[in-house]
Amino acid sequence: MEKKIDAFRRLLEVMDELREKCPWDQKQTLESLRYLTIEETYELSESILSKDMEAIRKELGDLMLHLVFYSKIASESNAFDIGDVLESIIKKLIHRHPHIFGDVTVKDAKEVHDNWERIKLSEKGNRSVLSGVPAGLPAMVKAYRIQEKASGVGFDWENRDQVWEKVIEELNELRDAVDQGLEHKMQEHELGDLIFAIINYARYIDVNPEDALERTNRRFIGRFNHLEKKAAELNKPLYDMELAEMEVYWNEAKKLE
Repeated sequence: MEKKIDAFRRLLEVMDELREKCPWDQKQTLESLRYLTIEETYELSESILSKDMEAIRKELGDLMLHLVFYSKIASESNAFDIGDVLESIIKKLIHRHPHIFGDVTVKDAKEVHDNWERIKLSEKGNRSVLSGVPAGLPAMVKAYRIQEKASGVGFDWENRDQVWEKVIEELNELRDAVDQGLEHKMQEHELGDLIFAIINYARYIDVNPEDALERTNRRFIGRFNHLEKKAAELNKPLYDMELAEMEVYWNEAKKLE
């Protein structure tokens, strides 16, 4: 523990020195760091999906630097410092885990999550169940979080089969909208409902839809790259290939995964 505390203390000291002496670090503001933090978060996400522990370690360090950097900038205007940040999260964790630090009893992780949402709603400033969902989240992540939060207060389906029936219902409504030639806005509406229902089903089978889609993206890229490689070996542009020929190499790529 002492070694970890010393490492964190050293990071704070390095940050102080950089802010004092480095022209680039001196120029940074909360706003200028924001875009870099978003980039670092995506890099961490990519490392996690790749199961690259060394890369995860590195990206966590980059994010830790950003947290310290934000706190350092805020301390210069006496808004808050890193100590305030840590005390705040400690207080929140204790308050929202009454089954650990209080006398509340829970039977599983879902009850822990539901209690968390109820406690969060009761806290000052949280007027809506959905107020904690950032407006700027990617749509798929936002849908998942909306559904989680609604579920936390009991607004949810009773079982998985009901959710699957909803998926089929929305799929049929989309097909009907397209077959009937309804205006583009209605087709978009029905497609959105279908995607929302699929995300809900993913939640019920404990699959993160964002991770699932990204892994599908990666598989597609890998297979398509294999197809391009085979086309290059044949000195044949992809657009000159018959679809059946492409399918042969596509299936070959699937076997190599």
